[in-house]
Amino acid sequence: MGLLGRLFKRKRVGLYVDGPNVLRAEFDVDLDELREIGVEHGRLAFTRVYLDEHASSGLIQAAEARGYEVISTSGDVDVKLAVDATAAVADGDIDVLAIVSRDADFKPVVETAAARGIQTVAIAPGEFGRSDALRNAAHEAVTMD
Repeated sequence: MGLLGRLFKRKRVGLYVDGPNVLRAEFDVDLDELREIGVEHGRLAFTRVYLDEHASSGLIQAAEARGYEVISTSGDVDVKLAVDATAAVADGDIDVLAIVSRDADFKPVVETAAARGIQTVAIAPGEFGRSDALRNAAHEAVTMD
């Protein structure tokens, strides 16, 4: 099998970033590092940053420049992210679900994915405020330095 064939056989990763929760000055999250963590698990099928209406244009531009699809909502960011991630799981679009958040609200999404045979990864920006419930629900937990 050629290189192209091996690339397409790699697991499809959905990387979902809870922007208001983790893209904060106190965490100094590197979007490129998040992509690298996603790539360690397979081929990135979805690479999305979810932001609210208060997000700066600089943050939006930085995310887009690093290859993220920016989803901006005037409603609850958590709900939009959870619905999109669950839809990707239900539609069979991903083999690995990676959620970047400190929020236990995503525990049901991770549990639903795992019940459907999807590998799950919880990524948190440091120990402070990390959700143990989310970390324990996932197959793998990554804590960024």
